[in-house]
Amino acid sequence: MPLIKEFIQSYFTMNKIVEKEYFSEKVAKLVVEAPLIARSRRPGHFVIVRTGEHGERIPLTIADADIEKGTITLVVQAVGDSSAKICALNAGDYLTDVVGPLGQATHIANVGTVVCCGGGVGVAPLLPIIKAMKQAGNRVISVLAARTKDLIILEEQVREYSDEVIIMTDDGSYGTQGLVTNGIESVIQREKVDQVVTIGPAIMMKFVALLTKKYEVPTICSLNTIMVDGTGMCGACRITVDGKTKFVCIDGPEFDAHKVNFDEMLMRLRSYN
Repeated sequence: MPLIKEFIQSYFTMNKIVEKEYFSEKVAKLVVEAPLIARSRRPGHFVIVRTGEHGERIPLTIADADIEKGTITLVVQAVGDSSAKICALNAGDYLTDVVGPLGQATHIANVGTVVCCGGGVGVAPLLPIIKAMKQAGNRVISVLAARTKDLIILEEQVREYSDEVIIMTDDGSYGTQGLVTNGIESVIQREKVDQVVTIGPAIMMKFVALLTKKYEVPTICSLNTIMVDGTGMCGACRITVDGKTKFVCIDGPEFDAHKVNFDEMLMRLRSYN
């Protein structure tokens, strides 16, 4: 009975923001009340968020969850009007809808040495995977990349669960100047890497996949396509993997990066500009 009561309350109540923090001018962390989602989420899961009765449905990967407090953590980048409205909300405000957890959870196993690389806000969904990979007994090397120092997020939390952290910035303002692929390749050239996990801009994941395919290192990517319903009905998030049509919302968001048709995905993402 308590679970049924909690479900009814959760279903008919908007989700309250209990904490907000800005990582940069356009990137905000929101801690949101969502007890049922907090209890059932796993690394890799995402939610679809809406603010306002006519708001756009925005997919956001769950960066963290606290079962005892009944909260989930979301990291939002203000890109368009809808995401900007979400970023503008403050502690005490409410999200109209938070639906999830959605998608397939990350397959976590002890494979040896895992390089986890995140670009920009991609570090947020990468964090629970880093944590789970470490807890599974892997040696975890994290590569964080951004255009400049101010855009590196969650570094302290990543360091807590990583054996080593490599920082790459385009302008050299922090860590080592260069691209995320430079950081990954430096690790591959010095030691055996058993798996790579990459999350970030689609163009970044494409070049990570090209690099790791050259070195024959298994690579998982988490895709960030446009979504509408999140249940595989609309087809907006369709991609081609190994020559077959897949839907990121129900088949993903994670796929074998070496089998994803990134050029097709990038072309479809541009069509929404």
